[in-house]
Amino acid sequence: MTVDAGDRAPDFSLPDATGKVFNLADFQGQRVVLYFYPRDNTPGCTKEACGFRDAYPDYQGQNVVVLGVSTDDAKSHQKFIDKHDLPFPLLVDAGGEVASRYGSYGPKKFMGKEYIGISRSTFIIGPDGVLEKVYRKVKSETHAAQVLEDLAALSA
Repeated sequence: MTVDAGDRAPDFSLPDATGKVFNLADFQGQRVVLYFYPRDNTPGCTKEACGFRDAYPDYQGQNVVVLGVSTDDAKSHQKFIDKHDLPFPLLVDAGGEVASRYGSYGPKKFMGKEYIGISRSTFIIGPDGVLEKVYRKVKSETHAAQVLEDLAALSA
C-alpha cells in the first residue's frame, strides 16, 4: 500500500518510549510531521533526528507536531532520545504495521543483503487529516530544513 498527497492519512495508535499512546486523531486541527526512519543510533537516522531536534523550536513556532517512528523498541528509543536530547516523541511500530499503511515498510537492500524494514520517508499531515506532502527520497542531513521550508509555503 502507498499513499500520496491529497489522500487521507492512515490513522494510527502507537506507544512512545514511555508507553504513552499517540493517536493521529489526537492532533486534529494541527499539522503533523510524521517521519519514518530505519533504526535508532545509526548514522543517517541520527543526522535526521538531530536535524529535527535543532529545528524543533521553528516547528513549535508553527504549531507543528513532530513524531518519529521506527520498529525499534521503547528501550532503544529512550536511549536514542537521551543520547541526542530529542525533544519530540519516538513511536514504536514493532511489526511495521503503521509504516506499511504509509507505504514505508517492505523489501530493502543494504550492502548486498535483502531484508524487510522501514524506508526513510516523511509525511506532512494537514490539520484536516489529509496528506499535504510526501517525501520518499530523504537526505538525512538536510531533510528537517527542507520540511520546514515546505511547511512555510503550505502555511502561506
